Amino acid sequence: MRCTLFLTISFCLILSSLWVVETNADETQNWPQWRGPTATGSAPDGNPLVTWSEQQNIRWKIRLPGTGYSTPAIWGNDIFVTAAIPPENFTPPKRGENPKQPIKYILMAIDRASGKIHWEKISREEIPHEGQHDTSTWATSSPITDGKYVYAYFGSRGLYCYSINGDLVWEKDFGDMTIRRAFGEGSSPALYKNRLIVNWDHEGQSFILALDSATGEEIWRKNRDEVTTWMTPLVVEESGKAQVIATATNRVRSYDLNTGEIIWEGEGLTANVIPSPVAANGVVYVISGHRGSALRAIRLSAAKGNIDGTDAVLWSYNQDTPYVPSPLLHNGLLYFLKSNQGILTCVNTATGQPYYANQRLESIRDMYASPVGTGDRVYFLSRDGVAMVIKHGPVYNVLATNKLDDNFDASPVIIGDELYLRGHQYLYCIAKQ
Repeated sequence: MRCTLFLTISFCLILSSLWVVETNADETQNWPQWRGPTATGSAPDGNPLVTWSEQQNIRWKIRLPGTGYSTPAIWGNDIFVTAAIPPENFTPPKRGENPKQPIKYILMAIDRASGKIHWEKISREEIPHEGQHDTSTWATSSPITDGKYVYAYFGSRGLYCYSINGDLVWEKDFGDMTIRRAFGEGSSPALYKNRLIVNWDHEGQSFILALDSATGEEIWRKNRDEVTTWMTPLVVEESGKAQVIATATNRVRSYDLNTGEIIWEGEGLTANVIPSPVAANGVVYVISGHRGSALRAIRLSAAKGNIDGTDAVLWSYNQDTPYVPSPLLHNGLLYFLKSNQGILTCVNTATGQPYYANQRLESIRDMYASPVGTGDRVYFLSRDGVAMVIKHGPVYNVLATNKLDDNFDASPVIIGDELYLRGHQYLYCIAKQ
């Protein structure tokens, strides 16, 4: 399938026929999870700046303790950030070796207005049972909140539920993961109403489970025939019924949120599945791109049982898909990168036809952060601090290129006129001063 440029008038007609993901006012005015209020990377009510630098449009900048590639969650005036803090004399282990010193796993709440830390809690302090990739950290899973509770997830170091004021409500330990090639852990939980979903794909017995979000009580658990994945599951509603979509190498599956029973399943994706699925307009888009390329659009109303070879699969586009970054689904367009490179494809979600493909983001080399979109803009953030802003639409058009001094792997966060960027060392609030 090669790049086909559609007429702008056709693009506008398609947008007019799409419904917007239904979210309440609280959700759209906050960033409760790592892919935002719609779980797509789209910020419906955002209007952040297009240009910034270390000398311009930085409302505040604070140094964060420890390390972490987790994306902040924001509710009201609180920014929730996780981090892993090694001791002062910590010696990073070589590839394939296990660490020998304990690490503190923390959750902190930061004031949106000033950047000051409200509170900081140590969830656990222990020596990790295995190593990690040199581009990962022991705090890569992102926190999630509903405005009443905030959940800090550290994988093999446990899941912790705190009140919004920092009081520990409950905690759960699921054991130790054995991650492929000791690359490190990275999946985040999914929260839907009173259910918290945890996916536990590794080299041992994989499973997925649902917890009562208020008490931590396990509601159901289902074993999975899967190897390690790092994706975050997605909860969607179809015909009034909530389902959990979990992508993986062997199969893509949908589970009933209430019972854990499989609603539908289909062909798996590539090795090392990291990107999370996204959905809108009754269609879910599943994607991955390591040692191959896979992207499929699945119509939920037609998805029952084994969907392979059925009309539930609307279209496929199997080239130039991402390894680490998740796609952005924004107002009828799907944006994704090739592997971890600054090479962009923009696809019409209704047809699977690209508006443009293999478009090089001129200033971006490597990118782990997932793109975000709002209004007529899309934001990309590279590992070396270069950020590009392009115009949302069927024609590639660069609006601005910006540079900060830090390095970045966490995904950007947009709330209103504020853009938050969590770097290796600093957390930035980009807005008019």
